[in-house]
Amino acid sequence: MNQKPVVKFRNAAICYADARGYKSAGRLLRESEMVLSGVDLEVAAGEFVYLIGRVGSGKSTLLKTLYAEVPLLTGEGHIAGFNLRRLRRRDIPYLRRRIGIVFQDYQLLTDRNVFMNLYYVMKATGWKRKAEIAERIEQVLRLVELENKSYKMPYELSGGEQQRLVIARALLNRPKVLLADEPTGNLDPVTADGIMQLFREIAKSGCAVVMSTHNTSLIENYPARAILFASGQIHEIDLEAELG
Repeated sequence: MNQKPVVKFRNAAICYADARGYKSAGRLLRESEMVLSGVDLEVAAGEFVYLIGRVGSGKSTLLKTLYAEVPLLTGEGHIAGFNLRRLRRRDIPYLRRRIGIVFQDYQLLTDRNVFMNLYYVMKATGWKRKAEIAERIEQVLRLVELENKSYKMPYELSGGEQQRLVIARALLNRPKVLLADEPTGNLDPVTADGIMQLFREIAKSGCAVVMSTHNTSLIENYPARAILFASGQIHEIDLEAELG
């Protein structure tokens, strides 16, 4: 890769633990359960990368390590300019402003409409000027094709529209990396196809997309770089050869 990667692991051990490790890494290392070892991975700006493998193979734990839900206890790890080994608890909110996160369960504020769901996030992440906030919300809603539904409540949206709102929320702070954990798992095939097209456009804009999935039909329709998780290790695979 010619440019500095936006995600980088070197000889990292990914362990199942929680964010208390940012206070007591030594104790937690002894108590934690190793999920993956010897992890070497780089992702460049604008790349689309699949994380594939069986349930429980470590895909979600690696993503949680990237957004600092789980501490990195050994090895080297960087994302969006942050060193995961040196990350302090008080730095986590600043890291998350540099990345976007898309969950399978939408985690929307059910008592606020589309606009206010986004407004809340922007105020919480340091935006001050109302005109700039409104302009950015309009931009991301247009990108995800929800510009005419800013007044709708989350329960008035379809599953696909709710996921598009989650993606809009993830893009508010112009992230360098978008992390998506099984983002199409609750969607029908047609809706999932639309979400994948949106992810491809996001990657083309220069934001790296790292997506875990077990949906082989999506992978076939939208081939990209793929990392296989198996037996506590990861390795890159040739999708064309694997899919025949």
